[in-house]
Amino acid sequence: MQPFHVLILIVIYFGILIFVSYLTGKEDSNDSFFRANKSSPWFLVAFGMIGASLSGVTFISVPGDVGTGMFGYMQVVFGYLLGYMVIAFVLMPIYYRLNVTSIYEYLGDRFGMVSHKTGAAFFFISRVLGSAFRLFLVTSVLHEYVFKHWNFHFPLTVVISVALILIYTFKGGVKTVVWTDTIQTLLMLVALVVTIVLIYSEMGWGLGDFIGSDAIKKYDKIFFFEDILAKNHFFKQFLGGMFIAICMTGLDQDMMQKNLTCKSLKDAQKNMVSFSVILIFVNFIFLLLGALLFVYAETKGIKVPIIDGVVKTDLLYPEIALNSDLGLPVAIFFTLGLIAAAYSSADSALTALTTSFCIDFLNIEKRPEHTQKRTRKKVHIGMSVLMVLVIICFYYVLNQSVISGILTVAGYTYGPLLGLFAFGILTKFKIKDHLVPYVAIGSVLVCYIIANIPSNYLGGYKFGYELLIVNGIFTFLGLILIRRK
Repeated sequence: MQPFHVLILIVIYFGILIFVSYLTGKEDSNDSFFRANKSSPWFLVAFGMIGASLSGVTFISVPGDVGTGMFGYMQVVFGYLLGYMVIAFVLMPIYYRLNVTSIYEYLGDRFGMVSHKTGAAFFFISRVLGSAFRLFLVTSVLHEYVFKHWNFHFPLTVVISVALILIYTFKGGVKTVVWTDTIQTLLMLVALVVTIVLIYSEMGWGLGDFIGSDAIKKYDKIFFFEDILAKNHFFKQFLGGMFIAICMTGLDQDMMQKNLTCKSLKDAQKNMVSFSVILIFVNFIFLLLGALLFVYAETKGIKVPIIDGVVKTDLLYPEIALNSDLGLPVAIFFTLGLIAAAYSSADSALTALTTSFCIDFLNIEKRPEHTQKRTRKKVHIGMSVLMVLVIICFYYVLNQSVISGILTVAGYTYGPLLGLFAFGILTKFKIKDHLVPYVAIGSVLVCYIIANIPSNYLGGYKFGYELLIVNGIFTFLGLILIRRK
């Protein structure tokens, strides 16, 4: 595909999203922006959350992971299912009972103002860095293959990308995001199906030929029980997946804000349960696609891309979609699916950051009513500017090793949230509220040190997703130490 063709796809894609925002943003109120007037159909939220859960990185990484981890990622996905049940039947009743707009209001109600601000700050840091990095990746690709063709500088590409998100979320907020996520999920699933169908056709297979063939057997191992010290052991991956779901969905304002727009707790629970079941199926199909891609590449003599001497299995899907003989339909839908996967997480993140900052830090609901909408719009623009600046810093100021370290620390920020919410739900203790930030920061630092201990010092043990649980435990223990008598 030529840069001009990709640009046309981008224009059509964002044209549709802006039209949706026009229809959903007519009310332009804070209640609509923050809570979608509590009127979102649960099935629409459930379908849209699939796209929000699959970022642009995941869209190409899950199929690529089959080359190294086979179907072992399903161990994590099965853990997700249990985690989503905890969200539906433990966390959601609390959020709906308190009628919160930001989920971190629970921490203020349970412990005090400092705990409330601490929880919101940890979310804020993690979401800014994580979302900026996802946008950095997709913006870098768009810059390299599209905008660089017209001699655009990278900062201008970033400004254009973020400005487009700002435009279609500016008035409708989460009410718009619920609908745009649905469109973006549909594009990703269409890209998945089109790729599978055309590879099947190219290989001359029937529907069940590949699944029952010997070709898939080298990739289809799901469960790993052999080595408890390894990262991919079943129990480590399953428990890690469970707590990733609890933390990165149930304790994340970005993911929960859409759930809180449902009409009732019962609707929100139906949304979460149905979403979790569908997500298992979708992830399995992505892994099946991964096996299909590796078999197709081997049959057609297509080599896995190598960059700087390192084999990049993540790039096999784009390599086949854009440069093989599968034809233009695969290239078009892959491009649309990748853009949709990237921007479906970015638009909801920008909305959630605006919501959290307005509710958790500015206490916007306590301000004079005539200033609330204006304040929200200023914050939304401010969050967009912040996102632009962080992405540009990633590109010009920080090297890859520094970025990797920052994102690792950002990932640890969910541990203190896990500890705070668990302590609030499982105990009746009050705590010395002003000491909570020290406990949370201390927990992150301790976990960062533990994660960087060479495995030979730990008898060959390698930390994986379970480090999140350890982080939460450290926070929980720290809160016990600062409990009030």
